[in-house]
Amino acid sequence: MSIADTRPWLRFYGRVPHRLDYPQATLYEALARTAARVPDAIAWDFLDTESTYRDFLAAIDHCADALAALGLGTGDRILVSMPTSPQGIIAFYAANKLGAVPAMIHPLSTGPEIEHYLDASGARIALTLDAFYRVFAGLKPRIPLDTLLLARIPDYLSPLKKFGFWLAKGRKIPAVPADPRVRWWSDVMGGTYPAAPRAATTTDDPAAILFSGGTTGVPKGILLSSRNFIAEGMQAAAWGGMTQSDAILAILPIFHGFGLGVCVNAAFMAGGKSILVPIFDAATVAKLLRTKRPNLLVGVPTLYDALSKDPSLAKSDLSCLHATFSGADTLPRPVKERFETLVAERGGKVKLLEGYGLTEAVTAIMATPLDEYREGSIGIPFPDMLAKVCRPGTTEELPPGAEGEICVAGPAVMLGYLDDPEATAATLKTHPDGRTWLHTGDLGKVDADGFFYFTVRAKRMIKSSGFNVYPAQVEAVLYKHPLVAEACVVGVPDPSQVERVKAYVVLKDASQAGPAAEQALIEHCRQQLIKWSCPREVEFKAELPKTRVGKIDYRMLVEEHVAREGRKESA
Repeated sequence: MSIADTRPWLRFYGRVPHRLDYPQATLYEALARTAARVPDAIAWDFLDTESTYRDFLAAIDHCADALAALGLGTGDRILVSMPTSPQGIIAFYAANKLGAVPAMIHPLSTGPEIEHYLDASGARIALTLDAFYRVFAGLKPRIPLDTLLLARIPDYLSPLKKFGFWLAKGRKIPAVPADPRVRWWSDVMGGTYPAAPRAATTTDDPAAILFSGGTTGVPKGILLSSRNFIAEGMQAAAWGGMTQSDAILAILPIFHGFGLGVCVNAAFMAGGKSILVPIFDAATVAKLLRTKRPNLLVGVPTLYDALSKDPSLAKSDLSCLHATFSGADTLPRPVKERFETLVAERGGKVKLLEGYGLTEAVTAIMATPLDEYREGSIGIPFPDMLAKVCRPGTTEELPPGAEGEICVAGPAVMLGYLDDPEATAATLKTHPDGRTWLHTGDLGKVDADGFFYFTVRAKRMIKSSGFNVYPAQVEAVLYKHPLVAEACVVGVPDPSQVERVKAYVVLKDASQAGPAAEQALIEHCRQQLIKWSCPREVEFKAELPKTRVGKIDYRMLVEEHVAREGRKESA
């Protein structure tokens, strides 16, 4: 019998319910139900400005009225290029009320990347910060933008904090010139509009587009439904024991499934408070742990490593923490132990739980239980999620202990890839049990108790500081440079980033190899790619190693790098 049918992991659930009752509702309706249940509870905190659920829902309704007046309707798309902020989350749920689909992207995306996202989504309306106006102003997507809705960080700040922001950053932001497409968030939200009715959409209709990569390295649009977000949010809340009395730090960005699905939406499904953090760094998180005293913390391993070394926390009361999760990268055991020791010394009893997930299922869909740690395991499936290991390229389930492709099924699994039925069919497959299974492209194994172990990503994706980097995308940019004959991009071990991006390049003219050429190629990438996708170093070679079928052997390049670094350390 299949391990998915026997679900041996259930005996390790402890207080977590085996099944959850998901409302047949849209995201907007689910949030409205929370607002009706706990209207006076704090929904979000943004740099000391707070909003109750009652006021949050009123802002969402008013934003929906305004967006409808701007022409946004059922089936339309709106590009949201915002940090973790009130404007971003208000627009996200407002679009859902109208039956429109927000496409969430990183606000530091480059012009070429934004054009790709606009072309993929077909959005005619975009929401971003005034600081990024110039990037958007120069874009030429296939479908021109009708409306560029500009927000300002101070829109939701107190007068004193507004002045502080202006002194520190605001006065350095270039003035926005006259542009008929521009509308200001503060003006739009201050206007009066006809009431927009809730769209006749269902829980299974599209609710968001998040972008990830595919085997080609070109970012794909992942279409997720209201049901996906509601299920994943409720599952994560149940696993972490989140209630309406809890607060979670939203330090992961809202363009990321982890940030949007867990740090924001899971809190709103539970009626808890999401503490919105627009700019992330370890020092900021340490300060918020001391001042805001959140109960839940979600981050990447490098965050926990930095926190465990932060001197300010060595004297702080950390008894507020009752659930912490690490995702996006493999959690080294020393990092886990150091952080847990720090919390224990400062009055807490929290365990740092490792999770596993992917954007094709919103984000995390399994995690280690509170009371059962197994070396190297990524945990067991959340309630109502199923997982198994299959022989790569097939639907054949493998027995416990055998390595194969991790496959998952359940209510968090995506609708499919945006306008790409071929890629969708290759990833979502009906198995002999009649269920639709998501083939993750990740290799791993499962033990007899249902604990899963991640081995390696079948796709050549690099994980740098918790962010996805797609080598083929970086290589495509390098090949555009006139100096480059051949290029291969890999992830190499890094003590602070887990992996860092390194490019191996064969030049058309080998005599030009040197620091000047390396800097020119790195700068070329910075103009085309987001920061973390850019190579940190470039190594020039006379030729790149090839496999027997003539493909560049990227594994050999990584092995050479590791061996060379090992020799340096032992010298």
